[in-house]
Amino acid sequence: MKTLYLLRHAKSSWDYEELSDHDRPLSKRGRSDAPLIGQELAERKIKLDMVISSSAVRAITTATLIAKELDFPLDKIGVQEELYHIATDDLLIFIQALPEEYDHVMLVGHNPTFTEIANQLIQEKSIVNIPTAGIVGISFDCGYWGEISPNNSKLLFFDFPKNYR
Repeated sequence: MKTLYLLRHAKSSWDYEELSDHDRPLSKRGRSDAPLIGQELAERKIKLDMVISSSAVRAITTATLIAKELDFPLDKIGVQEELYHIATDDLLIFIQALPEEYDHVMLVGHNPTFTEIANQLIQEKSIVNIPTAGIVGISFDCGYWGEISPNNSKLLFFDFPKNYR
């Protein structure tokens, strides 16, 4: 059994026009929404083997805030440049190549790719948009990441901060 959590970065700030898109920090709301979702994941008793974030500042910060709430070691958060502007087909290849020793993996990245891959991997295909700090949990009835597909997937949950405001 493999479990994938797709977490879109929390709300970013547009207050710093001199910064590139890659370097934009979280907004005040983003800095409060990420721990909120982390707390909800902790209440669900989510345990992670691996966290991999896009290299964008807002994604790394989101990953860090979530990891703190889940008692996941911050020094174990992986950063992958390719997740920053990855295409949906390439993200599927990335997921299918995850190390087999990890069964519970969280990826932290961006839309529209995360919404597209979530809908590609689940039979329901009902997610219109993963909002900022939104997360989709999907389990796969298989032993290898290379075997994941809509045919062996189950949507565990789709959650986001507005559910708690």
